[in-house]
Amino acid sequence: MGNFSGSKKKLVVAGLASILLVAMVVAVAVTVTNKKCDTTSDGGNKISATAKAVKAICSPTDYKETCEQSLSNANSTDPKELIKVVFDVAVKNISDVIKKSSLLKEAAEDPRTKAALETCDELLDTSMDDLRRSFEKVGAFDTTKVDEYIEDLKTWLSAAITYQETCIDAFENTTGDTGEKMKKLLKTAAELSSNGLAMVTDFSSVLSSLQIQGFSRKLLSDSAENEESEKRRLYDYGHDDSDYYPGSPHKKQHGRRLLDNPPNFVSSKARRLLAVPRAFLRPNIVVAQDGSAGKFRRINDALATVPKKNNNPFVIFVKSGVYKETVIIPRKMNNIILIGDGPTRTIITGSKNFAEGTQTFHSATVAVNGDDFIARDIGFENTAGAAKHQAVALRVSGDRAIFQNVHMNGYQDTLYTHAYRQYYRNCLISGTIDFVFGDAVSVFQRCRFVVREPMKNQACMVTAQGRKDPRGVGVIVIQDSDIVPEPAFLAVKPALKAYLGRPWKEYSRTIIMHSYIDGFIDPEGWSAWAGTYGLNTLYYGEYQNRGAGSNLSHRVRWKGIKRITPQIAQSFTGGRLYQGDQWITSSGVPYSPAL
Repeated sequence: MGNFSGSKKKLVVAGLASILLVAMVVAVAVTVTNKKCDTTSDGGNKISATAKAVKAICSPTDYKETCEQSLSNANSTDPKELIKVVFDVAVKNISDVIKKSSLLKEAAEDPRTKAALETCDELLDTSMDDLRRSFEKVGAFDTTKVDEYIEDLKTWLSAAITYQETCIDAFENTTGDTGEKMKKLLKTAAELSSNGLAMVTDFSSVLSSLQIQGFSRKLLSDSAENEESEKRRLYDYGHDDSDYYPGSPHKKQHGRRLLDNPPNFVSSKARRLLAVPRAFLRPNIVVAQDGSAGKFRRINDALATVPKKNNNPFVIFVKSGVYKETVIIPRKMNNIILIGDGPTRTIITGSKNFAEGTQTFHSATVAVNGDDFIARDIGFENTAGAAKHQAVALRVSGDRAIFQNVHMNGYQDTLYTHAYRQYYRNCLISGTIDFVFGDAVSVFQRCRFVVREPMKNQACMVTAQGRKDPRGVGVIVIQDSDIVPEPAFLAVKPALKAYLGRPWKEYSRTIIMHSYIDGFIDPEGWSAWAGTYGLNTLYYGEYQNRGAGSNLSHRVRWKGIKRITPQIAQSFTGGRLYQGDQWITSSGVPYSPAL
C-alpha cells in the first residue's frame, strides 16, 4: 500500500480501526446468537446471550471463576462494557479492603506493622485510581491510535497490580500475621486486576489477528513508519551527547540543527522549551539555597506554589547547592520540570532508611508521583550507607517520566523504578544491592551503572526487576550503557561478587544490549533470589554487549535465560516498548527509538 498519500493513509488507518472494533463486537454477538444453545445442569434453561458473552470475555483470564462471578450481574454482550464492569468491581473490592484494613490497624501493636498498613492505604488508593482511569479509557476508544490506546490500558492495569503487590511487600520484616491477612483480603482484587489485564491484552491480540478485505493490522502502524524513521534520523544522529561524554563522535552542529529546526511532531509548548538554551531559560520559579535569586531557598516551598491541576510545563530551576530535604511530587501534580546547575553542583540529599524504621517505599529522598515529570542536570542521593539496608535516592511512581544527565547515588535500592513508563538518558546510577529495582517500563540509554563497595561478605546486584504478572508491561532495558565498578569495590580482598541482576518477582524481566560490561561481573552473569524461585519464569537476555564481563559462555542455564535475536532486541527498544513515544520526542531529550 506504499502508493497511498498521507491523507488517504490516515483515513484508511482510522477507518480500519473502527472496522476492527465493530468486527470484534459483532463477532461476539454473532457467536452468542447463532451458536447452539448450552443448557444448565438441570438440562432445562437456556444460557442467556450475556452469559455466553461473559464466558467468551473471561476465556483468556487466569482466574475464570472470579471473572464470571464479577460479571454475574452484567447485562451486555459488548466486550467494552464487560471489561468496564470488571474494573468497577475491582475498585469496589479494594475500597472494601481499605475499610477492613482500618480494623487491622487498630489491632496492630508493632510500629512497623502500623506503618505498613498506613502505606497500604496510600498504595491501594492509587491502585483504585489506575483502575478508574482504565475504566474511562475503555469508554473512550480512540480509533486513530490503537497501539497507544492499548498500551495506556496495559500500563495502568500493570501499575494497579504493582501497587497492590507493593502493599503486600510493606509487611516484610513485620511481626505477627497481619501481612498474611492483608494478602488474603487482596486476593480477589489481585485476581480481578489480573483478569482485566488479560482481557485488554486479548483485546489487543484480537485486533492484531483480524483481517478485513485484505487489510492487516500492519496498516495501523504504517502511518507511524515515516515518523519513526524521521525520529531515528534526528535523534540517533542529530542530538549531541558530547556534553556528557567527552570525545563523543556526535558533532555539535548536528545538535544545533535540531534546536534551530525542531521536528514537526514536537508540541508547541515543548518546542519553545526545546529551543531555549538552559542559560536563557525563563523558569516559573528559581530556588537558591543561598538566597542569591528568586524568593525560595527550599524546593518544597517552590512546589507548594504550583497551581492545582497544572496542565502546562512548570519549570523549577534549582541553583547549585546541597538541599537537605525530602522532595515529594504529589499525585496529580503533573508537568513539573526540575532543572539544576549540574548533577554534581545541585544535589538533593537525604538519609531515610529501613534500618531506622522507614518503609522502603517512603525512604526516597525524591519521590515522583505526578505524571509527565522531567528532571535534568541535577543529583539525587541517599547517604544512609550500606549498613542501613534499603535506602532509596529516587522513587518514580508517575507515568511518562524523563531523566537526563541526572546522578542517583546510594547503596541498597538506590533507584526505585516503581511503575508506569520511564526514560533515562546520560544518567549515572550507583549502588550495591538491587540498586535499580521496580516494575516500570524503564529504558536506560547511554547511562553509567556504578557498583559500590557493599558490607562485608555481601554480593552486589545491579538490577532486581519486579514483574508480578506474566502479562505485565514491566521491564528494565539497559541500552548503549556502561556497567562498571568503583575503585573501592575492586580494592576489597578477597574479591567481591557482582551480578547483572536477580529476580525480585516471579516474572522478572531485564534486557541488556549494546552495552559495556566490565570484567568484575561474575561469569555466571545472573544470581538467584531464593532457591529456584522465578528461574523458569523470568526473562533475562543479553545482546551484542562488549567488555570482559559480557562473555556468555559461562552464563547460568536457567529456563528463563533467553537467546536474544536481532528481532527480539528490536522489540525491546523504546519505539516498540512505548508504542506512543511522543512524550519523549517532544521533550527535546536525546532519544534513540530503535537499535
